[in-house]
Amino acid sequence: MARRKKIYEGKAKILYEGPEPGTLVQYFKDDATAFNAEKRDVIDGKGVLNNRLSEFFMVGLNSIGVPTHFLKRLNMREQLVRQCEIIPLEVIVRNFAAGTMAKRLGIEEGTPLPRPIVEYCYKDDKLGDPLVTEEHIAAFGWASQQDMDDILSLALRVNDFMSGLMYGVGIKLVDFKIEIGRFYDGDFQRLIVADEISPDSCRLWDIETGRKLDKDVFRRDLGNLADAYTEVARRLGVMPQNATPMEKPKLIN
Repeated sequence: MARRKKIYEGKAKILYEGPEPGTLVQYFKDDATAFNAEKRDVIDGKGVLNNRLSEFFMVGLNSIGVPTHFLKRLNMREQLVRQCEIIPLEVIVRNFAAGTMAKRLGIEEGTPLPRPIVEYCYKDDKLGDPLVTEEHIAAFGWASQQDMDDILSLALRVNDFMSGLMYGVGIKLVDFKIEIGRFYDGDFQRLIVADEISPDSCRLWDIETGRKLDKDVFRRDLGNLADAYTEVARRLGVMPQNATPMEKPKLIN
């Protein structure tokens, strides 16, 4: 079998050249990182769970007219996606104060915000993904004003969809981050939701108990990360009730 061409490898995923022009294969790793990769581990089954959950969310968004890069799932760890030009921003939507926002503004974690707040960070691991304003984005040409209007609209639509979905299974969507890509259809440009949507990129708290079901479990040493992600998948019906995370295949020399 021919070796696939690797296009990019990040902390949690690998992108390979796709089978057709304009496509990529996105592979979900079991690696877990936090604090700009200062803390890291390998969590068996994490990649399988994130692949299935991201598929579930992306399919749901596509069904309500929010365009995404997702085309289809190929297997338990890989999905076929559209190749797109990633805008170098993390788009963060916050419904409750948590994480860096709570620290930055001195707000007690878990405080409901008066309305969803959208923030932007410049994607650069070496700089720690610094918070930026729309003025920075315009000045450095990362996105046009029309792009920013469209990004804001996409982010709030994703928030509406995800908040309702999670509330229905007893989970509070505290915040999340997405990435946006430019997809070109001939000379016509569309903005689409790209990368992934998973517990790696969301803060998810049990509504009744406040139990964390996201990567904060790993960041703060609150238990088993795979168990937390499996609980989210079970509640959403993505995995069978008696499922256990699939371990990473072992290579035989």
